[in-house]
Amino acid sequence: MPAGGSAGQRADIDPEETAEWVESFDGLLSTGGADRAAHILSVLEARHPRGAEAREASVTEPANPGASFTTDYVNTIPASADAAYPGDEAAERRYRAWIRWNAAVMVHRAQRPEIGAGGHIATYAGAATIYETGFNHFFRGKDHPSGGDQVFFQGHASPGVYARSFVEGRLSEAQLDAFRQERSRPGGGLPSYPHPRLLPEYWEYPTVSMGIGPMNAISQAQANRYLAARGIADTAEQRVWAFLGDGEMDEPESRGMLQLAANDGLDNLTFVINCNLQRLDGPVRGNGKIVQELEAWFRGAGWNVIKVLWGREWDELLARDHDRALVDLMNATPDGDFQTYKAESGGFVRDHFFGRDPRAARLVESYSDDDIWNLRRGGHDYRKLYSAFTAASEHRGQPTVILVKTVKGYKLGPSFEGRMASHQMKKMAVQDLKDFRDLLRIPIPDRDLEGDIYAPPYYRPDPGAPELDYLLERRRALGGAVPERRSRCTQIPLPQPKAYEQARKGSGQQQAATTMAFARILRELLRDTGMGHRVVPIIPDEARTFGMDAYFPTAKIYNPQGHSYMSVDRELLLAYKESESGQILHVGINEAGAVAAFTAAGTSYATHGEPLIPVYVFYSMFGFQRTGDAFWAAGDQMARGFVIGATAGRTTLQGEGLQHGDGHSHLLASTNPAVVGYDPAFGYELAHIVRAGFERMYGGEHPDPDVMYYLTVYNEPIAQPAEPEGVDVEGILAGMHRISTAASGGAPAQILASGVAVPWALRAQEMLAAEWGVAADVWSVTSWTELRREAMRADEGVLRGEARRTPYVTRRLAESSGGPVIAVSDFMRQVQDQIAPYSPHRFLSLGTDGFGFSDTRAAARRFYRVDVESIVVRTLEALALDGAVDPAVPARAAEQYRLGDLTAGSTGRAGGDA
Repeated sequence: MPAGGSAGQRADIDPEETAEWVESFDGLLSTGGADRAAHILSVLEARHPRGAEAREASVTEPANPGASFTTDYVNTIPASADAAYPGDEAAERRYRAWIRWNAAVMVHRAQRPEIGAGGHIATYAGAATIYETGFNHFFRGKDHPSGGDQVFFQGHASPGVYARSFVEGRLSEAQLDAFRQERSRPGGGLPSYPHPRLLPEYWEYPTVSMGIGPMNAISQAQANRYLAARGIADTAEQRVWAFLGDGEMDEPESRGMLQLAANDGLDNLTFVINCNLQRLDGPVRGNGKIVQELEAWFRGAGWNVIKVLWGREWDELLARDHDRALVDLMNATPDGDFQTYKAESGGFVRDHFFGRDPRAARLVESYSDDDIWNLRRGGHDYRKLYSAFTAASEHRGQPTVILVKTVKGYKLGPSFEGRMASHQMKKMAVQDLKDFRDLLRIPIPDRDLEGDIYAPPYYRPDPGAPELDYLLERRRALGGAVPERRSRCTQIPLPQPKAYEQARKGSGQQQAATTMAFARILRELLRDTGMGHRVVPIIPDEARTFGMDAYFPTAKIYNPQGHSYMSVDRELLLAYKESESGQILHVGINEAGAVAAFTAAGTSYATHGEPLIPVYVFYSMFGFQRTGDAFWAAGDQMARGFVIGATAGRTTLQGEGLQHGDGHSHLLASTNPAVVGYDPAFGYELAHIVRAGFERMYGGEHPDPDVMYYLTVYNEPIAQPAEPEGVDVEGILAGMHRISTAASGGAPAQILASGVAVPWALRAQEMLAAEWGVAADVWSVTSWTELRREAMRADEGVLRGEARRTPYVTRRLAESSGGPVIAVSDFMRQVQDQIAPYSPHRFLSLGTDGFGFSDTRAAARRFYRVDVESIVVRTLEALALDGAVDPAVPARAAEQYRLGDLTAGSTGRAGGDA
């Protein structure tokens, strides 16, 4: 029966005939087995309403379009097929009670008046049995022969994970009491959610920015297979578990990569969705059924679906439900009603659920109201969960999702269970604590609860308690602690100097964009015999735009199914080639998926002890703007790698229009402390920055290797200069180096430019000298952001009790010939203005503020006033303000250069099209 019961179905005009068909199929299933039944269904499918015969007979589709993707609202695994439970349920129930208590008390204690730090009680309370099933029997630690599993914990359930670690002896009472007090408590406290950067030996995967966990889990499962296919790590027995919320699945990212897992056949991946039917404020689908909706989604995407909806107490009722009255009620009842039932009483459920059908009411006529109230949801039954986890682990060829029905705030009492406000409830009254203690049978006397309301004690038995010994033995058997993060990894050789030689030589008589300069560096990195096989190019369907299709025939595109079709370009030199052991992750039009792939590869050094070197290349506009939250999570997870913003700048990508022109990615990137951003102008600068990135992230010597290098490169061809003799490498890496000193005397000025604007600055220098007698020096600013960060560290020194020092940018400009500073790039002025407070001279900037538009480069640069002539006029303006030139000169120059006429602009040339 489709989700939602009879609603949307046609009336059954001949129930007797229907019963005969059902009886016939049941007989086929019992005598011929599942394979024979599946064959018959496939034959019938050929005559499905989409077939010609049916159309001719005017047979139409059922009214419910999701009907073929959903099953009855009952457990997928029948009671007769439940796996035998191998654990000691009594022992597990006892220490699960301790963990429940400690999780709630930890959050409650954090609400004492002088702290009020917040926290969530209800999520873990409802999911405790789910997690404990995994901890006791499935989650393998890093000392397991397989290498261990990867577990993505639901963010709001973190109190329960901390509470278990306390019972295990991994965390102290002082640490629990420092929940959400990471800096103010001596020795440090516990972060609110799973944050690896904040607790780097404990958490592995940040998940509380909802929607990112599902994507990253899918990419982690793919990365495991990729590592094995590339011969870098044996991950055959590892499993990725992602624990998610039903409300979380409304995030587009949560569902947006399901097809990747299905297409790759990632049977090493299991999603466990805690379907407590509630979002943060109310029902997920009050008028519908979220479990059925998710079942249809996942089945349609090619996943194996297992529903765990009802506990063992329902088995006997369902066995007696011969005419499906109970199943029909389950199918027809919307989620909003199910939530109401759990907030009421057994008598209410008898009247308002079973009482809706006399046949169903008769099933429970011998049950007391308490018996009815104790009919549990499947997510609170170890045996049902164990069966589902086992089935998921044994399933082959598809990823599996387990849809688990629970009650939010389970066992916390009537003030919490199933209530709309349970997510925001963070503390308990004295009577709530007493009732909770009694329900869990925690040996704590009343006097310990009646004193300080904010200081109910934690509970952990003395060493040697049999239940505690059992808990610890289960973890030893499964390979040790979970969660645990390790950062020890294989030391890899750094790239040979040859990888950078060509970029340092320049382009000679030819012209080359910095995008091509980087592509050549990457080509040499892939060829490096020591570490090249660890480089992971990640490209979202724009390899040809970025000149990276040259990698296809040699590195090949990773596809676990290989290349089984005849490629249309098979005879071409740069043919599109896929392979089971391919090196390139070509993720399609999917920036969010690309960041997830980057994160999985960039944290392989910690997850598997085997470094991968992700190089993610994308349209610069679609990086930090579209997927900034995912990059923030990557920074939290301490990913390492290179992020390349290609076709950078607001005016460089001619003709592409408003949503392709990037004038602000460096500003967005600067908000992420883990991103080291550079905007180089020349290939030799790129070479030194990439080399320094490798040394920092993979050399094993830097005190802070857990960063991502963001490099913007351009598609505008220029004559790439050879590296000058005695080049200022320190300046390139620090953020600025002088590339041209004024050749003649005159009023001094300093022109600072980055990226594609550096050639404009050099031409402006010539015009200022020849036409206005101004002696301007030109600096290539490789990183406005790194200059600002260093300056901020310098000027905060006094506040940290250190001696004051001069920021690098201030010192370098003070050492110059003087004069005002004019800063320009193909980005908005705020990017350049980052360093304005640290200039020792007058500071004026030019930038591409505003929306982008489609036009020639010359017209766009004249429109934004960043072209050569605008730089000249801005420099004259600054000199006039300083009294170094006549105040009338800037206006005269602006009129002479026709700055108001877009057709008069000539800065930039065509070429390097997107």
